[in-house]
Amino acid sequence: METAGVAEQLTDGIVALDSGIDRVPDATYGRRAMQLARMTGLGLAVAPGVALSFDLVRRLAEGAPFPELPEPPGADVPLVLRLSPLLRGLGGPDSLTGLGLAPDTLGPLGERIGADRARGQLARLITDFAALVHGLDLSALAGVRPHDGSVIRLDADGLGRLLSRYADLTGRAFPGTRTEQLAAAVTAMWKAWNGRSARLVRLAKGAPEQTGPGLVLQAMQFGGAAGLSGFGVFEQVDAGNGTPGRFGSFQRFRDVTLPGDPGTAPPEGPLCELPPSVLADLDTAGAALTRDAGDAFRIEFALLSDRLLLLDAMPVRRNARSAVRIAVDLARQGAISRERALLQIEPKSLIEYLHRQVAAEAPRDVIAAGLAASPGAATGRIVFTAGEAQAAAARGDHAVLVRGETGPEDIRGMHSAAAVLTLRGGMSSHAAVIARGMGVPCVVGATGLRIDLAGRRLLSADGRAFGPDDSLTLDGTAGEVMAGPVDLIAPELTGALSDLLGWADDVRSLGVRANADTPAEARIARDFGVDGIGLCRTENMFFDAARITTMREMILADCPETRQAALERLLPMQRADFVEMFGIMRGLPVTIRLLDPPLHEFLPTGPEETAEFARAMDLPVAEVTARARDLFEVNPMLGMRGVRLGVVMPEIYEMQARAIFEAAVEVNRGAAAPVVPEVMMPLVSAFRETELVKDRIDRVAAAVRTEQGVDFQYRLGIMVETPRAALRAGDLAATSAFLSFGTNDLTQMTYGLSRDDAGRFMREYVNLGVFDEDPFLSLDVEGVGELLLIASRRGRARNPRLTLGLCGEHGGDPSSIRFCKLAGFDYVSCSPFRVPIARLAAAQASLLTRSSAEPDG
Repeated sequence: METAGVAEQLTDGIVALDSGIDRVPDATYGRRAMQLARMTGLGLAVAPGVALSFDLVRRLAEGAPFPELPEPPGADVPLVLRLSPLLRGLGGPDSLTGLGLAPDTLGPLGERIGADRARGQLARLITDFAALVHGLDLSALAGVRPHDGSVIRLDADGLGRLLSRYADLTGRAFPGTRTEQLAAAVTAMWKAWNGRSARLVRLAKGAPEQTGPGLVLQAMQFGGAAGLSGFGVFEQVDAGNGTPGRFGSFQRFRDVTLPGDPGTAPPEGPLCELPPSVLADLDTAGAALTRDAGDAFRIEFALLSDRLLLLDAMPVRRNARSAVRIAVDLARQGAISRERALLQIEPKSLIEYLHRQVAAEAPRDVIAAGLAASPGAATGRIVFTAGEAQAAAARGDHAVLVRGETGPEDIRGMHSAAAVLTLRGGMSSHAAVIARGMGVPCVVGATGLRIDLAGRRLLSADGRAFGPDDSLTLDGTAGEVMAGPVDLIAPELTGALSDLLGWADDVRSLGVRANADTPAEARIARDFGVDGIGLCRTENMFFDAARITTMREMILADCPETRQAALERLLPMQRADFVEMFGIMRGLPVTIRLLDPPLHEFLPTGPEETAEFARAMDLPVAEVTARARDLFEVNPMLGMRGVRLGVVMPEIYEMQARAIFEAAVEVNRGAAAPVVPEVMMPLVSAFRETELVKDRIDRVAAAVRTEQGVDFQYRLGIMVETPRAALRAGDLAATSAFLSFGTNDLTQMTYGLSRDDAGRFMREYVNLGVFDEDPFLSLDVEGVGELLLIASRRGRARNPRLTLGLCGEHGGDPSSIRFCKLAGFDYVSCSPFRVPIARLAAAQASLLTRSSAEPDG
């Protein structure tokens, strides 16, 4: 009675492929079984068979008796055993053919396909079985050719020698029944699936270590000598760019069985060798799968004496470009909705679509060449360790990570780097594979370069040395390494990506702005479809060579009159910047952050630069040095910076406000879509700070209105970067039109972490589980996120019309964007080249929250 119960339970884990896809879910039986059931249900030509569930395979491997198989495939038909994991390519053997064959059972098969071929099939089963179950290599004795897997015909004596050798090496005769063979094969496949190498593959791909596998048993199909036979792959689209068409290959054989035992293997040929009727059948099969599953498929097939048989189907492998084209085309065809098309694309994958390239006319100082491992181009300063790359990214600097070769310990640094260069490795090396997956430009195997770690130098074949203060440009498309910066061109957002982002804009309610400090960056942002500029850092405008001397003169002035004179010379420069910026962004909001960094950052940094500045100022070097010393601060990032400058040196912010307002008046004359500048005070921590600065800015605005005889609008807001500002948001919102959260500094101050130094230990902290993720890369929802929620609630309780934005690097991170959507923010702001990612992520956030209580704007 107990045995009958066990048998009934085991039978419950077996389902026929023609039972319908609803009865063969991939979560229970694996992806291959599900697709075969789908194809069978669509009436496509698939070999009959059954699927074994994950749970049944586990119990069989643990010693449960193998159950009787239902029809089909039947009791006497040789079988093919095929792996069916939840996800493809996750390790383990793929298939075993001919199960059920034995010396005593060859007669019926020999009558069908000939005695020689039947013995060859058994020889193939014995060798593959020995390899899978016992780890033995009998291929030489069986006559298996290593280069193509084909089997030389064996006579009866040869087959007998093979069986004897098997028995000698294993200590037992080759199993004579299908049930014995299946039990051993299932157990071996289960063990191989759970072996160390297979588990490492799954771990590397982020897949669950213990999921599956299921198995599929199908009846073998045999071709004859007449007609065309072979194996092929058919794809409905070009996997490289998503263009629709017929793509793939076909390999002709003298005779074929499913899925193995080819005859002599000629070179792989094009699909055009197939008869038109077969191509039409493949088109029909692909179209049926697309209608049913809403995807473009790669179909593996066999041709058996002109008879088409489908072996498997899986979504076409795709990169970012082809993924976007495929999704958009499917939506246009009505196979999927636009909303599903938007959800199918991983936002971060658009990095690959958005690669910069080296300008064709740009001069190239090539110091080395290697393999073009990952496309795109980038410029950055040289770093030699992953920690240095992370520290550079935390500072907002671009870095090129230079290594002999990379390993798993370098992955976080590769995420942070603008580009990766290795001296060793090929196209399948760690650096190449990881960089391509991340969309980071990469050159591997660069010849002629040498790393001097002791001297922290990169040495080129022509004798030049490059250190941490030097820049490199990597062209991952051409495989070239160039000295210094090189002109790069931005990618174009056209075609399918443009359509996809247009659909995203129709869906999303969260605004996407750009962090842009120069007119050039504003143009890029506008081309990328931003809703405005969320952060314009005015300090970057003063580092221009034509302005830095005047800026230093203003900083080192020993009296208000001298400082005011310098500011008057800076005013037209600053105004010109804003005129150009406003003209580019006409009709869109532009948030301008008043001067933020400590003043020492603008001062000369070395003796030569100090001496040059002293000559320009006609001052003794000692006097310049003394004045600079007066500005020294022990911790300048928490010292005289941000709004504190505006309080202590109000004339600086007054000059900037005047430049902003005069530029707005100039641009708005006769404009149908006037600019409404948003003036932002940085690093606020006390309400009184905002009162003092707001009063002065309002007075400047009134003066400009009087002088120009023109009215204009502006909005005044606060950049929330300190925990105290977040906690006192209710007070700050009383006189503010907006709060914009600078999550870079807010994260730094909340954690007590230096962005410049955290890279030294961040990898260990994440690996040890101290942090789930680097909080400077993805918003810390539990800590910083709670501060944002507190601030948003208190701010809007005091001022219901308060605009909320986020302008840190988190503004381009999809998970952080979804948090902002859930928190009721109005916009995020990120670097221009991350704008398309943010637009798509914002649309996905809207789609994923539609069913929640929060209304979707």
